[in-house]
Amino acid sequence: MYLAVIDVEPLNDYKLLLTFENGEKRIFDVSPYLDKGIFQELKNEEKFRTVRVSFDSIEWCNQADLDPEFLFEKSKVC
Repeated sequence: MYLAVIDVEPLNDYKLLLTFENGEKRIFDVSPYLDKGIFQELKNEEKFRTVRVSFDSIEWCNQADLDPEFLFEKSKVC
C-alpha cells in the first residue's frame, strides 16, 4: 500500500510521529538505522530534529530520506 506522509514530528529516543494521507498516525523508530551510512549523522539530536516532509515522504537537513512505503511498513499504529 502506498500512502504519502503528510506530517512528521520528531519525538524522544529517535522516534518519529508520522501522519499518513489516510489520517493514520504511526510511530517509526529510527534508532535501528543510526549505524548505517548517512543516518549515522542523525545521532546528533539537533540534526535528527531537522526532519521534515519532502514531497510524499520525509527528509533531514543532511539529505537522508526514507521511502514512504518503508516508513508505513516498519512503523506501528499509535
